[in-house]
Amino acid sequence: MNDEAAPDRLAAMPRAVRPFAVPERRMKAADLPEAAQGLLDRGGRMQMVYAWCPKPEKIELRYLVGHEKPKSFEVWICEPGRQKVPSLAEIWPLIGWYEREVTDLFGLEFAGHPEPRRLVLHEGAAVIRPPFLPGGGEEPVTVSGERRVVPAVGGDREDVQLLPFGPVRADVMESAEFLFFYLGEHILHYHPQLFFKHRGMEKRFEGLAPGKGVIMAERVSGVGSVAHALAYCQAVEAAAGCTVPKRAAWLRVLLAEMERLYNHLHYLGHLADTTTLKVGNAEGKLLEERVKQINAELTGSRFLRSVLKPGGLRRDLFPKGWLAEKIEDVRAEAVRYTQLLEDTDSFLDRIITTGALNAKVAFDQGATGPIDRASGVDRDLRRDYPYAAYADLPLTVPVEKAGDAYARFRVRAAEIDASLVLIQRVLLLLPEGEVETECAPDSGSHGLGWAESPRGTLFYAVHVGADGGLARVKIKSPSFSNWRVFPYTVQDSNMMDYAINEASFGLTIAGCDR
Repeated sequence: MNDEAAPDRLAAMPRAVRPFAVPERRMKAADLPEAAQGLLDRGGRMQMVYAWCPKPEKIELRYLVGHEKPKSFEVWICEPGRQKVPSLAEIWPLIGWYEREVTDLFGLEFAGHPEPRRLVLHEGAAVIRPPFLPGGGEEPVTVSGERRVVPAVGGDREDVQLLPFGPVRADVMESAEFLFFYLGEHILHYHPQLFFKHRGMEKRFEGLAPGKGVIMAERVSGVGSVAHALAYCQAVEAAAGCTVPKRAAWLRVLLAEMERLYNHLHYLGHLADTTTLKVGNAEGKLLEERVKQINAELTGSRFLRSVLKPGGLRRDLFPKGWLAEKIEDVRAEAVRYTQLLEDTDSFLDRIITTGALNAKVAFDQGATGPIDRASGVDRDLRRDYPYAAYADLPLTVPVEKAGDAYARFRVRAAEIDASLVLIQRVLLLLPEGEVETECAPDSGSHGLGWAESPRGTLFYAVHVGADGGLARVKIKSPSFSNWRVFPYTVQDSNMMDYAINEASFGLTIAGCDR
């Protein structure tokens, strides 16, 4: 986005394939709290903050914010030097985890942070921080000490019990430790400890050619391969200012909705399983499997990998003539399946009022995707900040207000139907033409890309180094946001409902840990 001719070039591009040009504003660290409060007062939304070093002895904080009127994104850039930066977590609680992540990985501290303890790094982890910051240098720093604070829940009562569950759990569950402070069946306090398998995915991008980074993006979270690849590709395209062919943009919508479809069907089956509906679980997983088989027939990959690339698609897809009929069969089965769940009293009894999340907490703490929309917060990047071909397609965004597990179920069930409608419309109107174009970002360029994944908002910020390779890639994943929100629905609930509540959030740990 460093091309001075970008505005003229952007104006001439078709609406559905225009790369994203995000304005930037530099500000002093002392001015951040006032700016953050003003954003809140105007109805905007803070999205994330991340750090990177554009030069060996220079660190930047980049805050991504969303404005409400008109809907647009903006990046605030702050160069703190060696000084502490005012924490914005009191104004925007959702930013607290991002600030703690920056402190863990870069050593930059935030003054007045309400939770000044580690988030990502476990005891014994080794990390190399920038040499110009306190504690930085060429040698790795070994982390020591506890990263959790044991809450005062129940005072001196000896009957308050602690259950540390995990990090090794039954079945094929991802690694995490959940601390329950409980009295009988009543949960007084709940604390999830994640990042047991923090893979340093953002670091692994560094040095790769931008065209090869998509392979890494597809593997950040397996069940979100298309969403991650799409957000990454669009970030690279924004850096290069390249125009994606219209057919490629439409096929990207098709792939994204196929991914949403199998994710939501898996979700319904898993939720049925936690309410002891074994047949309901089997039917949901069978429908998921059918969609994955269609994915394999369409692309050669059940997870829709190795199709997207910066500039379009690696190869053309030819879904017309056969896919519509198979999608119609899935639609009929999905309608029957969701109605059976709605008609099952034992299922409804377990999810209605379970894990309620009100709209204020959802907004303040950064809930996203179906979790956000089930609590009455009407946001969807496909509609609000359209990308690929979404601006040219009718999109229904289901919203519920109860904020409980039943509301989250209803949102996802409705999104299944909406995805099927989108897929059929793409198949009906799919344009002809090329599916790829050259996309080579200049050295020193950068770009922002986003996608509405099955779990919520996903952002990629890409910085290209002087050698043409990737210098920094930042991922804002939806599960990172929703794991922060989830404990607010567990506190003051009961042990018997916990598995149902967790299933209703549809969380992934890989997407959070990165």
